[in-house]
Amino acid sequence: VQLQAFGGGLVQAGGSLRLSCAASGRTFSSVTMGWFRQAPGKEREFVAAINWSTSTRYAESAKGRFTISRDSAKNTVYLQMNSLKPEDTAVYYCAAMKYGFTFQAGNYDYWGQGTQVTVSS
Repeated sequence: VQLQAFGGGLVQAGGSLRLSCAASGRTFSSVTMGWFRQAPGKEREFVAAINWSTSTRYAESAKGRFTISRDSAKNTVYLQMNSLKPEDTAVYYCAAMKYGFTFQAGNYDYWGQGTQVTVSS
């Protein structure tokens, strides 16, 4: 599976962005897809994940503001981010996991390049 994330940018606090992650590979519909982020000087952290049956998991910081979804016909996973805060500023990465449904970065098998999200106050 090859992943390409895009959709980042600069937005004011309170604004919205939608990130997309396009995946190649015939097994896309069966893998768990996740979004992670990494701010300068901080470790990479889990944001959200969605499995093959569209069950979802969110980090506490994302609950109520972010929504992860997938379109298997387009081999794409999305992260809709609303009510953005300056602390959401980070490079956002999409990732795929062949087996399982966890929030641990080490369990993900494939990673895309990051897309920068900057939220100004």
